[in-house]
Amino acid sequence: RYGIAWGAMGAAEFCWHAARQYGLDRKQFNKPLAGTQLFQKKLADMQTEISLGLQGALQVGRLMDRANAAPEMISIIKRNNCGKALDIARMSRDMHGGNGISGEFQVMRHMMNLETVNTYEGTHDVHALILGRAQT
Repeated sequence: RYGIAWGAMGAAEFCWHAARQYGLDRKQFNKPLAGTQLFQKKLADMQTEISLGLQGALQVGRLMDRANAAPEMISIIKRNNCGKALDIARMSRDMHGGNGISGEFQVMRHMMNLETVNTYEGTHDVHALILGRAQT
C-alpha cells in the first residue's frame, strides 16, 4: 500500500502549515511566536523531513512505474514517511501549546489518524524486520 507514504506526508504538511500559521498569529511578549529561533528551527526541521519524504515517495513511484521497485522499497518509504509524519504532528501539537489538543486547530485529529495508520499499515518495527530480513 504505497499510497500511504503520500497520505502521511499530506497530514504532515497540514500540521507544518498549521504550526507556521499559529506561530505567525500568536503573540507572546508582543512578538509573534514564529519570530523566535526555536520555533523557526522546528519549522525548518518539518520542512526538511516533508521534502525528503515526498522525494522518496516520488522516486519509489517512478521505480514502480518502470517495474524496478523491490517490495522492500515500499516498507522503507512507509516506515520513513509514517514515522516522520507522526513526529511532525507531535511537534506541531507541541508548538500550539495548550491549543494543540483543541479541535479548533485540527492538529490533534491528524496526530490521532497518524497513530492509527502506524498500527494498521504495519508498525515501524514490523517494517524494520522486513528490511532487515531483506538484507540478510
